[in-house]
Amino acid sequence: MSEKEIWALQLDWLNIIKILGLDSIEQIPESKRQKAIKRLTRTYGNDLLITLKPEELDELVADELRELMKKELYLNDKKKKEMEREFKEKILPYKRGRIIGINLNDLKDLDPSAGPEEIIKYFSKMIFGDDDDDEKDKDRNKFDEDRTSYYI
Repeated sequence: MSEKEIWALQLDWLNIIKILGLDSIEQIPESKRQKAIKRLTRTYGNDLLITLKPEELDELVADELRELMKKELYLNDKKKKEMEREFKEKILPYKRGRIIGINLNDLKDLDPSAGPEEIIKYFSKMIFGDDDDDEKDKDRNKFDEDRTSYYI
C-alpha cells in the first residue's frame, strides 16, 4: 500500500466480510483486495476517501469487491444452499419423529456385547454415512501438495 491509499487503514475487514456474507478473510484473494482499493482511489480520489466515515468506506469496498468477486460469491452461495438442502434432507426428517427402517441383515455386523454408545455410532454411520473418510484421505496424501495450480 502506498501513501496514496492511506485511507485504506480505516477499513474494518471483519465488517466487509460480514457485508459480503463470507466466513473468513482468506476467501478474498489479496490481489482482489488491492485491486478494489486502487479502483476506489482512482475513481473517488484520496481527498474524498479520507473524509468519509469508516462505515461508508466499508460499504464502498464491499460493493467494489462484490463486482470483482461475482464468480466466487456465486459459488459460495451455491455451496451454502446445497449444504442447507442436504441438511434438511438428512437431519430434519428425524427430528420430526420419522420412523427409521432397520434391516435385520444389517444387525448381523453389530457386536452383541456392544454398549449403547457403540449401537448409536453404528446406526448413525448406517443412516448418515461413514465419517471415517477423512482418516483414509490422510493416509493417501503423504505429501502436502498445492492442488490449485498447474506446474510445467
